[in-house]
Amino acid sequence: MPVSFCTFASMSNIKPSLAKGTRDFSPREMIRRNYIFDTIKTVFKKYGYSEIQTPAMENLSTLTGKYGDEGDKLIFKILNSGDYLTKASSTHLSDLNSNALTHSISEKALRYDLTVPFARYVVMHQNDITLPFKRFQIQPVWRADRPQKGRYREFYQCDVDVVGSPSLLNEAEFILIYQEALGNLGLKDFTIKINNRKILSGIAEVIGKPELIIDMTVAIDKLDKIGLEGVIKELIERGFTDADINKLKPVILLEGSNDQKLERLKAVLSSSPTGLAGIEEIKSVFAYVAGMIGLDASIKPNLELDITLARGLNYYTGCIFEVKTNEVVMGSIGGGGRYDDLTGMFGLKGLTGVGVSFGADRIYDVLQELRLFPESTVAGTTVLISNFDLEAEKYALPVLQQLRNAGIAAELYPSSAKLKKQMTYADVKAIPYVILIGSDEIQSGELTLKNMKSGDQQKLSVAAIIELLILLSNI
Repeated sequence: MPVSFCTFASMSNIKPSLAKGTRDFSPREMIRRNYIFDTIKTVFKKYGYSEIQTPAMENLSTLTGKYGDEGDKLIFKILNSGDYLTKASSTHLSDLNSNALTHSISEKALRYDLTVPFARYVVMHQNDITLPFKRFQIQPVWRADRPQKGRYREFYQCDVDVVGSPSLLNEAEFILIYQEALGNLGLKDFTIKINNRKILSGIAEVIGKPELIIDMTVAIDKLDKIGLEGVIKELIERGFTDADINKLKPVILLEGSNDQKLERLKAVLSSSPTGLAGIEEIKSVFAYVAGMIGLDASIKPNLELDITLARGLNYYTGCIFEVKTNEVVMGSIGGGGRYDDLTGMFGLKGLTGVGVSFGADRIYDVLQELRLFPESTVAGTTVLISNFDLEAEKYALPVLQQLRNAGIAAELYPSSAKLKKQMTYADVKAIPYVILIGSDEIQSGELTLKNMKSGDQQKLSVAAIIELLILLSNI
């Protein structure tokens, strides 16, 4: 039963507000967000991926320990129902040990990402799925991060993964998925960057610092932000010598075509079997992409081998991806990579996987800035039928149903308000057409169709209006 807003307001003087780091989405925003989701979904399905969904909440034990100490701190815990303190440890209460106390008063949490729940799903449904298992998932996740511009506590992830297949054909297909989906959204100039964890490991081995691979990659990953001098300074602070840096410089500043970069890396990493294996994997991915594209000149991804790319290095084990738009100033709009033993955390060992993600919120901002949303994403309703009086309203009812039966989004203004008010309603909702039904229209059977953008009007039968609106929607 609906809550009475009057009663509710009288019960409280609390000013309505949103929880920090969350957002409302207006009807127009939802139309545009769904346009992004639907465009991406269509490409996922085209490549053989099926949709799954997992619950908003998971057992806390499922999530804890999967994201590192910093990640664990950002998990939103859910208090147990009832008097949760009665089951809390008296020791933890008296010691004010909040971390230990949490696990005695909270058994569930909001999901932090879609990857760990996916791993849990695969293990629980291993007897029901066929390997390789190709899935996509578009759902919100929650992180107790400090809200700031472009960073929210609740946001959507668009993940696509395949598990149970070591084939590098999967990596190549993800490149084409990025190319097609972003192209279908209207983006023309974007770079798909690729690297390989094994190449980075090989570089660390060659300079004699395999134990400092994380320190090395964290530093060189900042090249775009702090420049070469900044990277060198950070490397020295992290325990690298001048001799190490002299070996690293040519690699950090690697230039040329992808083939030229690979040849130079092959020479540098000649003493590292791990590094050479990474080079061969990259070559295989490039070959698969070239083979799938064939002679189709319309598909030519801007693919760049970037040795400084090191996202999620302690998580990924093979190829790493990142996508950046070159049309506006924006961080990455996608990324991912290969991870071995995805399900090992839940006891199912040796199941490799690879996946990528689309940054829907950043893509929305890019499309908005470039004015790439099509006009069809502006209005949900195609035509509004005016309402002059009871006679016109009665006449309009079957017309309304005819429009809807033809698949045309239509509304009848719900009261006989002044025409100016009805036109304002259509303007605010960006409804492109209005049907005017007065006494003349009722007598003649020809209704007045008004184009709200041009102001042009024409008298047409209901059948002709339907035919015209369907035609216009398909242009």
